[in-house]
Amino acid sequence: MVYTIDHNRIQQFGSLEFIAKQVVEGFIVGLHKSPFHGFSVEFAEHRLYNAGESIKHIDWKLYGRTDKLFVKRYEEETNLRCQLILDISSSMYFPVKDNISITNPNKITFSVYAAAALIYLLKKQRDAFGLSLFSGSIEQHTPCKSSSVHQKFLYGELEKLLKPLPPNTQKKTSVTDALHEIAEKIHKRSLVIIFSDMLETATTQDQLFSALQHMRHNKHEVILFHVVDKSKELDFEYENRPYKFIDLEEGTEIKLTPNEVKELYTKKVRSYKDELKIKCGQYRIEFIEVDINQGFEQLLLPYLLKREKLF
Repeated sequence: MVYTIDHNRIQQFGSLEFIAKQVVEGFIVGLHKSPFHGFSVEFAEHRLYNAGESIKHIDWKLYGRTDKLFVKRYEEETNLRCQLILDISSSMYFPVKDNISITNPNKITFSVYAAAALIYLLKKQRDAFGLSLFSGSIEQHTPCKSSSVHQKFLYGELEKLLKPLPPNTQKKTSVTDALHEIAEKIHKRSLVIIFSDMLETATTQDQLFSALQHMRHNKHEVILFHVVDKSKELDFEYENRPYKFIDLEEGTEIKLTPNEVKELYTKKVRSYKDELKIKCGQYRIEFIEVDINQGFEQLLLPYLLKREKLF
């Protein structure tokens, strides 16, 4: 199943809101050509009719086009609360390269555009949305709202993240502490969506898994989008020549030839990913590996599937 997004068109425009709209609309066009045709995502101001309720607000014109009963939804209706959590530590700025864009992203750029697209979808479906940003500590946290003013504010905060980090800036990750703190701040049951590479060095894996479990303990539904550059970070696909690798969060350097360590490296990194995936399964957290080079459909569709189950 392949969806088409006109990247050449959208990259001409700088507005994150415009790009998010184009990404979502391109995705919906592809959705209609896929086995998932029938999703009601395009009916932003409608919901499925429930047997037994009044037929007063049924949209009969829409019924004529779809052969399904939809009820008109009004402005004050909010079905879902969604907290988007973005890891903005230095490791999310990998890979370091020139001309970062929506078609040539690093992990943070991909996550920003993905979050912006989800915000557009949430607003379109009358849902409430909030944003949390963290590195070594929480840098931004907003409650969930569904207003256009709130949407524009979040887009403004996300756009700031599209700028490269100043030279020699090292923003360490504390996924564990951040998730514990954010879990305490989200008071009402919500859908929590996390964008992170989950590269946590300061704590043990058990502590990290405890933080993920904390989200579920508070009755939130959780999706973890594990954001990676698959070819570089998981498959370690580099030319077999000397490289100098630099830790973006610690600044330490190591010189090596990739083939010397590739087998051991890939074994360890996949073992960590597999354990993370298993733990998420045990805690009923949806774990989705997202390759930044494979487009936004890989996360928009799981979001819609999760929303359909919840509502």
